[in-house]
Amino acid sequence: MAKTLSDIKQSLDSNLGRRLKLKANGGRRKTIERCGVLTETYPSIFVVELDEENALERVSYSYADVLTETVQLTFFDETSGNLAIGGQ
Repeated sequence: MAKTLSDIKQSLDSNLGRRLKLKANGGRRKTIERCGVLTETYPSIFVVELDEENALERVSYSYADVLTETVQLTFFDETSGNLAIGGQ
């Protein structure tokens, strides 16, 4: 992805509503890998609605998390369903 916080925000703004794969550092050597949809972007954070079987779960991260590679986002290609755009 981009190298500054404003570049990261602009990149995510252009991908609103797209499906993605989220890989986040959960602390204590835990890594969380989930799929979801990028739903909202705000001046300091972005919101992802994660796929769940029974309930909808929303998580938010800051753009600094993407910059420091605490969170990695990979968007799906809408036509083929394959992973298309890498995060980090």
